[in-house]
Amino acid sequence: MNYVSTRGGMRPARFTEILLEGLAPDGGLTVPAHGYPRLSPADLSAMRDMNYAELAFAILSRYIDDIPHGDLKRLIDATYTGRIFGSEDIAPLAELEPGLAILGLSNGPTLAFKDMAMQLLGNLFEHVLAREGRELNILGATSGDTGSAAEYAMRGKKGVRVFMLSPHGRMSPFQTAQMFSLQDPNIFNLAIDGVFDDCQDIVKAVSNDADFKARYRIGAVNSINWARVLAQVVYYFKGYFAATRGNDETVSFAVPSGNFGNIYAGHVARMMGLPIRRLVLATNENNVLDEFFRTGVYRVRSGDETRQTSSPSMDISKASNFERFIFDLTGRDGATVRELWSAIDQHGRFDLNGTALMPGVAQYGFVSGYSTHVDRIATIRAIHAKYGRIVDTHTADGLTVAMRYREPGIPMVVLETALPAKFEDTIIEALGIKPPRPPGFEGIENLPRRFEVMPASVERVKAFVAGHVR
Repeated sequence: MNYVSTRGGMRPARFTEILLEGLAPDGGLTVPAHGYPRLSPADLSAMRDMNYAELAFAILSRYIDDIPHGDLKRLIDATYTGRIFGSEDIAPLAELEPGLAILGLSNGPTLAFKDMAMQLLGNLFEHVLAREGRELNILGATSGDTGSAAEYAMRGKKGVRVFMLSPHGRMSPFQTAQMFSLQDPNIFNLAIDGVFDDCQDIVKAVSNDADFKARYRIGAVNSINWARVLAQVVYYFKGYFAATRGNDETVSFAVPSGNFGNIYAGHVARMMGLPIRRLVLATNENNVLDEFFRTGVYRVRSGDETRQTSSPSMDISKASNFERFIFDLTGRDGATVRELWSAIDQHGRFDLNGTALMPGVAQYGFVSGYSTHVDRIATIRAIHAKYGRIVDTHTADGLTVAMRYREPGIPMVVLETALPAKFEDTIIEALGIKPPRPPGFEGIENLPRRFEVMPASVERVKAFVAGHVR
């Protein structure tokens, strides 16, 4: 399988070529050259009784044909284990009541759904780098969970360094401690004076500097990395099979969404033929994506407009993976995507109202809504009172919006994004109790920290990277 850019300016490339890259050379994102492999009813039936690793291989092997299948299977089997994810039942489905369930995605090393893809990405990186005798310097941006998931997946990996940018003072104390307490010599934390979008803009600017990127062997682990999206597709299949008895049933998924990567993976699963009725996009007060699906206007916000909320991993106003969906919406027209993103660069927005594109949005099954701090506190309380379960703030956003779109006879599966221990202050506000912490995370906030604060400057970040690469 070959991959091309959403903006049409990249030669077709194989999976291992794009695996180690961030943005495409033309500034776009990589996507399969000829669309998504379509699964038959027989394919779905054969997958229904697979365990998670088997399911992952069945899906990923359709997109990866330049890693021998024996090696790919070995890497997948080494990733999705009970040792890493706490149980042999990877991504367990917990039914709250008939027709409403939570898909548990936060049982990995950093207690967030990002581990589901990042653990595999670390193994893929190490394998390909060793095969090619190369090194890679990963430059990433995080609003909270991507950073720790990437660092825990890459710590100690041969040939890999991680430079992770995060918005200084805007993550939860637990998230901050998870990242900054790592002492591994190949991990570098840069706390940027700004918001997540400033961090993301720096990563994109560095990735667009072809000379610097080549000289310092820069790669990416953010959700712009296709391999991460691909690995996330798997748990939609797991959730569907766990929530249904036969492939004639449909399921809706509610997905807390900031950078659009998590829900875009659901879009890929739906395009592959998984019977998904609705993809319910849930945002917080930074409701750029909800505004688009309601109005057709995509308007990015400035750093001053981006609000700091109690679901900080979604405090994002420029959703990178949204470009991949727009590419599909345009009929895979790179020229149109270039025009739309040029409008964003010039005017900070584009408007699809009155265009031939807007009527096509509905056919992809997206609906949306947003949640406020008051909403998520109320939802955390209601879920605990009714079901005895504590959920984190982002999952609460997902549940809040999911309740608006439930339909009789259609299971609603809400994707869990993190364990509540990562957002202790808000849980205490909602319930008056501390959420339980898994063993090994007691007192993490008190560990020694290793990080560097710097302004939101592309040149300062470049200089830091250059100074720490041999």
